Amino acid sequence: MKKSVIFILMLLALAGCGKEEQKNELYLFNWSDYIPDEVITDFENETGIKVITDYYSSNEEMYAKIKAGGDGYDITVPSTDYAEIMMKQGMLEKIDKSKISNLKELNEDIASKISFDKNHDYIIPYSVGATGIAVNTEYVKDFERSFDIYNRKDLKGKMTLLDDMREVMSSALIIAGHSPESSDPQDLEDAQNIILGWKENILKFDSESFGKGFTNGEYLVVHGYYENIAAHMTDEQAENMVFFIPEKGAQMYIDSMVILKGAKNIENAYKFIDYIYRPEVYVKIVDYLETPSINIGAGKLRETTPVYDVEDLKEAYLMKDLGEALAPQSEVWNEILTQ
Repeated sequence: MKKSVIFILMLLALAGCGKEEQKNELYLFNWSDYIPDEVITDFENETGIKVITDYYSSNEEMYAKIKAGGDGYDITVPSTDYAEIMMKQGMLEKIDKSKISNLKELNEDIASKISFDKNHDYIIPYSVGATGIAVNTEYVKDFERSFDIYNRKDLKGKMTLLDDMREVMSSALIIAGHSPESSDPQDLEDAQNIILGWKENILKFDSESFGKGFTNGEYLVVHGYYENIAAHMTDEQAENMVFFIPEKGAQMYIDSMVILKGAKNIENAYKFIDYIYRPEVYVKIVDYLETPSINIGAGKLRETTPVYDVEDLKEAYLMKDLGEALAPQSEVWNEILTQ
């Protein structure tokens, strides 16, 4: 009898330890090169919460993994279109904004562009920026600041485009004079022809290694995000780079922190989001990414000048949920990849 009681007490103690351990964890699913290690370390030291991070290279990859059951993530950082999809599909917890005291620092001029969640009931903006094109000016001297650079035969095999249907298809549709949310067969054919012309000159579609490839000289022109390139670049290399937002076909992004439905560490998720929004913390992020600040206080503290500012994003397209256009656009994209 005594042995049974002792055994039960041991089980209860072990169960209690498991719960306590769970309280000290946060599972983050994030883009690579998107937050300074210093920020994570400081948060862990201050709170005692261990942040376990996995990385993805596209919204599609992130969404597919979570939809399939994921690995128990608490927070992920989708772009606007996928945040909208996940919200509509009931994949997100509703935000208790009373637990994010620093949300008052959010720049609503930028955040208001998110038309489907204006009150931030489900998504909290993390970073704003745009997809651009980087050129190694040590080897490429004369070029137009547009997607026309991908029509250049002299740069064949030295250029990459993102391996991202939304980014590439939307740009091509806009350049062709069509809506980036079009499902019209003729519109999609026009975009397909433009992209196939680009494909003849690129080495590959690449969303993972374009930053490293650019800085090690493998690529001379890359389509992607400045922060992924800058993370691997020396000051000397930066002097030989031009990064521009194309005047036509540019894509703007607002990546946001969301708490996933069924997250086991919700209170820790709130602590993390609130911590990120402290101006003295968020300034470390924008100085690291060199992107415009969505945090008012951090904007006043920053010491770096962003490569581009919010003013440069006026004509950029902020991606939305494609709805019924997703299937036909995906079909055309798959055709492009296999041709």
